Amino acid sequence: MLIRLSAKTDYALRAALELARVEGSGMLKGEQIADAQGIPLKFLLSILTELRNATIVLSHRGANGGFRLARSARDITAADVVRAVDGLGVPEPFPDPVGNWGPIQDLWVDVERSVEEVLTEVTLSDLAARPIPAQPVPSP
Repeated sequence: MLIRLSAKTDYALRAALELARVEGSGMLKGEQIADAQGIPLKFLLSILTELRNATIVLSHRGANGGFRLARSARDITAADVVRAVDGLGVPEPFPDPVGNWGPIQDLWVDVERSVEEVLTEVTLSDLAARPIPAQPVPSP
């Protein structure tokens, strides 16, 4: 089964992960994050604003400015990032005009809760500690 995330959520997690990887070594410019993660800069800056509003990142202007995590990567979960940009939670009940949705709705509620549970258990520190897989070499 494939869980589909919006590009916005994917980019937010990737940006937060990039900041977690450099935690303690200063600020990153938006351009650096965009280049490292292949995220369109304008879209990234909008996402970083949302993450700042959710107190996940801090930003500073100026030549030495940029972005950094607002608190330790150990204290920020993947769920925090997802909630900041897309929300997260059990879906609203489906319309039930004929009473046929009950078991299906229960299934989707269980799936949503499982996803939220995993996202809540994984911190940015956990993600940053995972090895980065080698990129496949393009064939000639």
